[in-house]
Amino acid sequence: MRFSVSSSELLKQLQIAGGAIGSNPVLPILEDFLFSISNNKLTITASDLETSILTEMDVASDTDGKVAIPGKILMETLKALPHQPVTFSVNTENHGIEITSAYGKYRLAGENGEDFPQMPEEDGVDNVSLPAAGLLDGISKTIFATSNDELRPAMTGVFFQVDFNKLTMVATDAHKLVKFTFTEVASEVSTTFIVPKKALNLLKTAFSGQDQVTLSFNKSNAFFTVGSTRLICRLIDARYPDYNAVIPVGNPNLLTVSRTDFQNSLKRIAIYANKTTNQVILNINEGSLTVSAQDLDFSNEATEQMTCSYDGDSLTIGFNAKFLVEMLGVLESEEVKMELAGPSRAGILLPTEEKPGEQILMLVMPVMLSN
Repeated sequence: MRFSVSSSELLKQLQIAGGAIGSNPVLPILEDFLFSISNNKLTITASDLETSILTEMDVASDTDGKVAIPGKILMETLKALPHQPVTFSVNTENHGIEITSAYGKYRLAGENGEDFPQMPEEDGVDNVSLPAAGLLDGISKTIFATSNDELRPAMTGVFFQVDFNKLTMVATDAHKLVKFTFTEVASEVSTTFIVPKKALNLLKTAFSGQDQVTLSFNKSNAFFTVGSTRLICRLIDARYPDYNAVIPVGNPNLLTVSRTDFQNSLKRIAIYANKTTNQVILNINEGSLTVSAQDLDFSNEATEQMTCSYDGDSLTIGFNAKFLVEMLGVLESEEVKMELAGPSRAGILLPTEEKPGEQILMLVMPVMLSN
């Protein structure tokens, strides 16, 4: 089996698929890319059994066939070559591979492509069509709030709630929560499922700059397809917590403040906070917001005052500065609103302006004030 291909085009496709290769694969062959050729079309597959990426490209080939090629050495070879055509010759008996470039020949040992695990099929799936920009925006605005606690698997992924022409994405780690909704969705179903974090991070690199995504899913897997690239992931089989139950309603105190000023103030004050709790104290009065922190162990403290718009009773409340800085970094509006009820109730963080068809709500739990 022989085929020729542009080295830079091949490297580009390998970099998309390669994210699915795990660091400690359960099977040695999962360190490889599966190359399958049919009618001058090369399909590249990479997988860790939980997440798989398949991408296609045109090649000039003499026969159809498949072979598994070690991923690391192949990518390092292509990265070290300038843009040029390369030819792969595969010995179908011992799966040896010879790569020929303008500089010379490189030989490496491949494996039988038939031994590569089968990819899940799209059986009994429902389909949703949505803009790639909206999906990627939702991922970047929610994924940071997922949990790393393997004892609570549901919270290690992002909860997808498809409701006909609306998609809601939710992430929480029990300290903070993000709910992102957008409406440019074409679907005939109403359902929910949980997508793992790794798959969503890979989507960000694989689908950037694309137009429309088709999302297909059944009870076990989700299939994200854009053009010639497909990402398949096993869904998290767990029950997601009732996130609506923790979102407080009737928060009488409303703070409006410049997002970047607030974020920069928190970054500075956090330097002086206790490194275990990252606690900063917000002292809010009409027209003025005081941000302060102290670390009694090291006699460190800092205070800053900034202007704000505030409607409500004077309030002193503590938050984890790291969480607030992260959340403010994800929002895009010039000003943000905080809806607050009291020092022991969760705060709601909202942008003052949103893109058409999008809504975002963030919740952050207070750090209890010590007496």
